[in-house]
Amino acid sequence: MQMSPIVLRQPTPILQDLPTRRSLHVAIISDGNGRWATSRGLPRSAGHRAGAQTARRIISAAPGLGIRTLTLFALSSANWKRPPAEVTAILRLLHEYLLTETSNCVAEGVRLSIIGRRDRMPATLRDAIADSEAATANGTRLHLRMAVDYSAREAIFHAACRFYKVTKLSPDSFSDVLSEVLRGGSTDVDLLIRTGGEQRLSDFLLWECAFAEFVFTSQRWPDFTVDDLQAALREFDNRERTRGALPDAIAG
Repeated sequence: MQMSPIVLRQPTPILQDLPTRRSLHVAIISDGNGRWATSRGLPRSAGHRAGAQTARRIISAAPGLGIRTLTLFALSSANWKRPPAEVTAILRLLHEYLLTETSNCVAEGVRLSIIGRRDRMPATLRDAIADSEAATANGTRLHLRMAVDYSAREAIFHAACRFYKVTKLSPDSFSDVLSEVLRGGSTDVDLLIRTGGEQRLSDFLLWECAFAEFVFTSQRWPDFTVDDLQAALREFDNRERTRGALPDAIAG
């Protein structure tokens, strides 16, 4: 079954009550696909396909909401413990997306990056990833990062193994090395959203989420809407981000 193309939307009136943002990085742990399907008597793979459609809607709306970097957790390295058929279905959906959407991403100014291991992926998928990343490298409207076979601990470990060769030792230079390990960059997350009711990071962007705001929702990912994303952004706007300093009201 083919998925309809992504069309990135310009801001619409429903979005205009949100403040203007610059380079906001939103990361989403898109949890609950399998439970969504099971609750409807469907195979878990149907939940992942429904979740892929949700992802398309969120990606489409992101630039109009001022999001410049969007990182989606598609497949954890720990997910290899799941039945092989389920993992294969997730990788197949990613392959479908790359084959059908790369040209649209180029036209809409979307840069696509895949972060995570690639050695356990099928060769045809690795080739499709490389082709899509090369074709979309100049996109500036949205940086779409998909975490596939990803483990934050593993990424930090491999960055640490390389770090001893760096002449200038600093948190910024470590971030640069981590960015090289991830291939898709390493920038601080402003807002992390997790669907599905769980309230943990699950080995996702541990370094980058040091000062992120967290929003957890019980909605399963296939039921998550653009309106829900807007609500999370409003919640983000209402929080005072001190990054360890005193709030402005007290500091003044």
